[in-house]
Amino acid sequence: MTLTLAEIAARTGATLEGDGNIVINGVAGVRDGGPGEISFVSQPRYAADAEASKVSAMFVTRDWNKPVSAELLRVDKPEEVFAQVAKMFVPPPPQFAPGIHPSAVIDPTAKLGTDVYIGPHVVIEAGATIGARTRLLAGVYIGHQARVGDDCHFYPNVSLREHVQVGNRCIFHNGTVIGSDGFGYATGKDGVHRKIPQIGIVVIGDDVETGANVTIDRARFGKTKIGNGVKIDNLVQIAHNVVIGDGCIIVAQTGIAGSSILGHHVVIAGQVGVAGHIRIGDGAVVAAQSGIHNDVAPGETMFGTPARPYRQTVDLWAHVGRLPQLKKRVAEMDARLAALEKSRA
Repeated sequence: MTLTLAEIAARTGATLEGDGNIVINGVAGVRDGGPGEISFVSQPRYAADAEASKVSAMFVTRDWNKPVSAELLRVDKPEEVFAQVAKMFVPPPPQFAPGIHPSAVIDPTAKLGTDVYIGPHVVIEAGATIGARTRLLAGVYIGHQARVGDDCHFYPNVSLREHVQVGNRCIFHNGTVIGSDGFGYATGKDGVHRKIPQIGIVVIGDDVETGANVTIDRARFGKTKIGNGVKIDNLVQIAHNVVIGDGCIIVAQTGIAGSSILGHHVVIAGQVGVAGHIRIGDGAVVAAQSGIHNDVAPGETMFGTPARPYRQTVDLWAHVGRLPQLKKRVAEMDARLAALEKSRA
């Protein structure tokens, strides 16, 4: 797809400063873009990148006053407008016409809804149910008695183990594993770790999306639950019997230990560790690389390891940064005291 700058300005409500006849055929980052592409910059700290950029045009704020080598389109929120424009240049997604690939292996007792797509080498075990218009791409595994709702999309090599229940309109990206055994062992007096049977299931609500290589363990008994509208980034581990409330966001490389409970609309940033049997209240936020070892109140923002309220951690780190100065002052005081005692001797 190609658009002129004049057309882009008209569609976005931008104020164009430059040649409206320039043709744009794609979007790019401000640092790596080239002629024929459009980018954006919204903060003065990127002024040097904007000036050196090779793109043909750039969205900037209304009050931008730094040098830019490209044609300008002034808007209130460059990042938001750029996201809208990026969608204009995205190629249409692949279409999967309803049907079953001949290499798929489907147990005769499995139930398939209308207009499903079953891709190459998909395996659907006995008693499984697949909802209408759901798409299972290459190499997906659906276990015994698993249930999948309508309009779901499974990218290649997703594994849905036995008895797992999935709602409607869910998306699972490559390599996600749902319903594998939880990490449960009893160590005997002989030092041998003996497996504790994991006989529960996983229940996932509607409109849930997971990134690549997410793992959600089945419950030891009962249910591991993921609420409606939950969005989970890549490489997240959710252990057995965890409960995730509606609307939560969980960012990459987070690990949530067994039987912890998140309320609704909790935000967990990247590389957070949550210990077992923890409760995080509704609307709480946990900042990146934090360690949660105690319950978190609703609406609280936590940061650090061990995590404390955000402002408390920031103040504490500020004091830590002054320790070298304090050490020097203490050394100077010790030296003066030693000199004073020597003079009195």
